Amino acid sequence: MTASSVIMGINGIVLSFMPHETLSYFGSDQSGMNPLILQLMGALYFAFAMVNWTAKANLIGGIYGRPIAIGNLAHFMIGALALSKSYLSSHNSRMLLPSLLYIIFGVLFGIVFFRHPIKKED
Repeated sequence: MTASSVIMGINGIVLSFMPHETLSYFGSDQSGMNPLILQLMGALYFAFAMVNWTAKANLIGGIYGRPIAIGNLAHFMIGALALSKSYLSSHNSRMLLPSLLYIIFGVLFGIVFFRHPIKKED
C-alpha cells in the first residue's frame, strides 16, 4: 500500500503541475485539451494515493478493506493491459517501465484481493 501510494502520489503531482513537460516527454501534442486531461488524471492519481496512504495500516482484503483492494486491482490491471498493448504495438522504450510497474502492482493486488487476509500476531 505504501509503495503504490508513493508512486501514484508522485505521478499525481507531476501530472498536475507539469502536464506540458509530460506531454513533451512522450512526444504528444501540447495544445488543446491534452494538458487539462493530464491535470485531471493527476488529480485522480493523487486522490487514489491518499486513499491508499490512509488505508495502509488497515487489513486490506477483509470485509472493510475489500473495496480498496478491488479498486486498486481494477486500476492496475486495466492500466497494465493498456500500457502493455501500447508498448507492444509501438516498442516505445519509455512505456516499458510503466508497463512493468503496472503489471507488478496488478499481480500483487490480485493476490491481496483473491486471498483471505491474515492478521499478524503481536
